[in-house]
Amino acid sequence: MGVECVGWAARDQSGVLSRHEFSRRAIGDDDICFKITHCGICYAEAVCIFNKLGDTKYPIVPGHEIVGVVTEVGSNVTRFKVGDRAAVGAYCRSCGSCDDCDNGMENYCHKLLLTYNYEDIDGTITKGGFSNKMVVHSRYAFQIPDKLSSSDAAPLLCAGITVYSPMKRYGMISQTGKHLGVIGLGGLGHMAVKFGKAFGHKVTVLSTSPGKKEDALTLLGADEFLVTKDPQALHAAGKSIDWIIDTAAGKHDLNLYLPLLKTGGHLVMVGVPPSIEFATHLMLRKRSISGSVTGGCKEIEEMLQFCADKQILPNIEIVPIDYANTAIQRMIRSDVKFRFVIDIASSLK
Repeated sequence: MGVECVGWAARDQSGVLSRHEFSRRAIGDDDICFKITHCGICYAEAVCIFNKLGDTKYPIVPGHEIVGVVTEVGSNVTRFKVGDRAAVGAYCRSCGSCDDCDNGMENYCHKLLLTYNYEDIDGTITKGGFSNKMVVHSRYAFQIPDKLSSSDAAPLLCAGITVYSPMKRYGMISQTGKHLGVIGLGGLGHMAVKFGKAFGHKVTVLSTSPGKKEDALTLLGADEFLVTKDPQALHAAGKSIDWIIDTAAGKHDLNLYLPLLKTGGHLVMVGVPPSIEFATHLMLRKRSISGSVTGGCKEIEEMLQFCADKQILPNIEIVPIDYANTAIQRMIRSDVKFRFVIDIASSLK
């Protein structure tokens, strides 16, 4: 028997969210069920509810930064017990046996099942965290350290891990005293700044918006702020940065940023821009570009523990579920510092 749920769903390309009743799949031997208490709002929600990629399966219940309290566990589950806090991020299942899964990179599995808008193992469409209950295989659920509040933990499940994973992969954790550039100062970008400072690096925010300077330097603790519309400032900063984390989702010209990298420097794209323009700057200075998306299961738990130990917390604005439509419009306008989190427990009845 399935699990009866209530959430907020978009029913067409208008993207308007409203109350929606639905069923999740039955709880299996390896699953947990938890009551959702908090869910972050990611830009991916806007992409999906407005059908920007042309693949949205309506009605769609978005949300993939999900935290709650376990209410039921399957017979094979040993990592969780009733009453534990649990979390789910951007994906809820993988094949579990390919090379990527065996090496802690479930997020790159060819059979990855995303937390919403994908066909589940029972043929139903996965529904996200803008709802009151979640059913998930325990392998893809994460324990929340005691020092992290549920509202702070939620954005880490996407915004946090999406920048933490490539920073670890390219040596930004193991080295100190380097220079990190961050393109974009939204949910992902503000976490990249915080991680960069925690790892002991000089951090420069690269932005087209001069109005974000005070937030970057005063609120988030960045060392420098570079307005990329200023040709003289860009020229002066040439070949000064070791790594750039590019979190921007809008169209932007990489030719502006690649000359900022030192010889052998690396730019990692974690946003999803509509188009990418490459330049000879790569070949002439042995620079490289790569992409990255979320992180593996063990890496997510490692990141959560690191944030708890170092108290690296997202800047959030907590809102009720009936504010979700307004919050998404504000997010699109970059009118949030820096992540909305829905208080599901108090507002979804």
